Amino acid sequence: MATKHYLGSCQCGAVSFEADADLDQTVVCNCSRCQRLGSVLTFVQREEFTLKSGENNLSEYLFNSKKIHHQFCKTCGIQSFAFGTKPDGSAIVALNVNCLEGVNPRELSPHAFDGASA
Repeated sequence: MATKHYLGSCQCGAVSFEADADLDQTVVCNCSRCQRLGSVLTFVQREEFTLKSGENNLSEYLFNSKKIHHQFCKTCGIQSFAFGTKPDGSAIVALNVNCLEGVNPRELSPHAFDGASA
């Protein structure tokens, strides 16, 4: 699967975005947050992501090392994405693949990441 353009949103649609992503590179994580959310994640460079609506409807959650800025809709509570940085300092966005239009994350083969031990 090559990089494609995707539209995404929270459940209620108050927060919407678009991004160019390669869904061959998805991840599931067993950290205390991702495991409870059931997120399937893919990561894109910050410049490959555009928030289309809902900036004022976002709330942020930080935990553990407080390096990942988890963004969720104040109305429906869905976390569609999070902001962070790679070890080299470049800005990235972790997209919740469950929030992408026309994608069935159950058909993907995500890599397991042991976030509980990280």
